Amino acid sequence: MAVIATLFNPELVQYKWIIISLVIGAGVGVPLGMVHMTAVPQRTALSHAFGAMSAAIIGISEYYVGTRQVTRFEMGEISLEVIIGSLTFTGSLIAAGKLQEVLPQRPIVYRGQNIVSLSILAGALGLAVALVVNPTNTILFPIMVLVALIFGVMLVTPIGGADMPTVISLLNSYAGFSAALLGFVLNSKVLVVAGALDGSSGFILSVIMCKAMNRSFTNVMFGAFGQVQTSAAGVKEERVVRSATPEEAASILAAANKVVVVPGYGMAVAQAQHKVRELYDLLTKKGVDVRFAIHPVAGRMPGHMNVLLAEADIPYDRLVEMDEINGDFPQTDVALIIGANDVTNPAARTDQSSPIFGMPILDVDKAHTVMVIKRSMNPGFAGIDNPLYYLDQTLMLFGDAKQFVGSIVKELGGH
Repeated sequence: MAVIATLFNPELVQYKWIIISLVIGAGVGVPLGMVHMTAVPQRTALSHAFGAMSAAIIGISEYYVGTRQVTRFEMGEISLEVIIGSLTFTGSLIAAGKLQEVLPQRPIVYRGQNIVSLSILAGALGLAVALVVNPTNTILFPIMVLVALIFGVMLVTPIGGADMPTVISLLNSYAGFSAALLGFVLNSKVLVVAGALDGSSGFILSVIMCKAMNRSFTNVMFGAFGQVQTSAAGVKEERVVRSATPEEAASILAAANKVVVVPGYGMAVAQAQHKVRELYDLLTKKGVDVRFAIHPVAGRMPGHMNVLLAEADIPYDRLVEMDEINGDFPQTDVALIIGANDVTNPAARTDQSSPIFGMPILDVDKAHTVMVIKRSMNPGFAGIDNPLYYLDQTLMLFGDAKQFVGSIVKELGGH
């Protein structure tokens, strides 16, 4: 809509560069859009990066090649817009790199990191103030942009994979606010409104997700949550787990009356959602009541599990939110966990020393039988061991989620 409106702008006298830009943009955008569903989180992060980068570049151009003298008030608008756009650009690139696993997913931290990061932000804001006082001091502007870019890297690097859903939502909010500020710079009411909607909705979603984890913004952004807990490794070696084969798992599921499937990031990585749909169909035909428990921060982006299950055409009324389904686990015969770790960890209720203590979880440990499909006993993104795996009613189903569910489906289909 913005492109079409621009094409009909009476001030536009030449279409050459717009057409060239559209062709280049489409040439880049189409391949980026043709990604597997598992790559949607990092694809979303890249979208935030591109949007923020475009806003920052337009703000920079307004300062350097604007047709009028920049006032102090306009300088303040441009500075804030460019700072937010720049830090969102590099922060989103770091988030995409973590999600794509080309960068470490664990927090990268060092002593005094928060002080250093906030000092860099303060430096960028200080340069902005200096530019407001004297907008003609052009040498400070590129320094301010560079400092903001560095802060974006510093902002996301110490954040672990467990908090990526909130980070993605927050970066979306930043990109929206950057666009709204750009609307003030360009005197575009449509851009102000659209950016404000994007910014406020992303911020509200971030608040909701923090509440879902019983965490504060400061803890998410500066808590370095997700470092591997060394004490958990020793506990893991001292305990015994019970495992089961696909044949045994199929028999247990076929004999159940109520089954709750808990999808997680492991299902997304293995692209197992279509096999899960086949499992759902087979169990439903056998008269088993199958539902899906959705934790608000399961996966790597807001609504990740909903999107994957919808792609597999699983009926929407079978997807039940955490608060609604937790009371049903004591009456559930089998809780089948597919690649979900931290959102099912009972330590959040019982262990006050745990980093996730107080976080609302899915009460899968109250089910009669718990089956967990997982590649190994490695900890999840929160970096802590899960005592659920050592309970008497828990069976570990080791292997790739897609292959293991496929084997269960094959066994059920043969009976």
